[in-house]
Amino acid sequence: MRSSKPIPGNPWPHDMQITVMDDSQALLELLWLREAWGLDPVGEDLPPRLVDTPSPVDGAARSAAPLGMWREKWPELWRECLHHSAEPLDLDALERLHASEPGSDERGRLLRELAGPSWREDVGPDALTEQIAQWMRRLSEQHVRRSRLPASEQPEHAALDALIPAWRSGLTTIVEIPCRGTYTRVIGSRALLVTSETRSDPARYREALAVFP
Repeated sequence: MRSSKPIPGNPWPHDMQITVMDDSQALLELLWLREAWGLDPVGEDLPPRLVDTPSPVDGAARSAAPLGMWREKWPELWRECLHHSAEPLDLDALERLHASEPGSDERGRLLRELAGPSWREDVGPDALTEQIAQWMRRLSEQHVRRSRLPASEQPEHAALDALIPAWRSGLTTIVEIPCRGTYTRVIGSRALLVTSETRSDPARYREALAVFP
């Protein structure tokens, strides 16, 4: 939400623009496969469990899968995907992509650069079974319902008194993951990671926004 000039009576600063990223495919795929495959990866500062627990992959598929390798790869890829989700869009790379030749190596390289790391690209698609599509569809339906709420009922408006100081400190992006509990992290210099439970609770959301320097 942004306007070119102040709007009388509107408490939202006319030049404040906040991007909410609640549909990062790379992050959602990682969160789904961690629980659907029962990976239980070990590492520092890993995110909490999902609110909507996915159905487990059947035992036959699990017994044939390289779960040990996947378990080891997961924490590193989570950090890489999370970092990329907080980076601003590279407009120069986007321009070069539009100017590149379809099917060229240059175009492929730019597409990977803009899309960033992902489980599908770095490990392969085998772990992403048809079950993830059903889980993603449920999430998408929730996002659509929430997007239809009036602007005044969006979480950012409910926590506006905390959002404005964070924005003035450099916050431009909120990354939301559909996880339980409180898990608030500053990512890079311009982004804040929160759970869906935190963002949907005005009091907890204000506390999360106050974490941003």
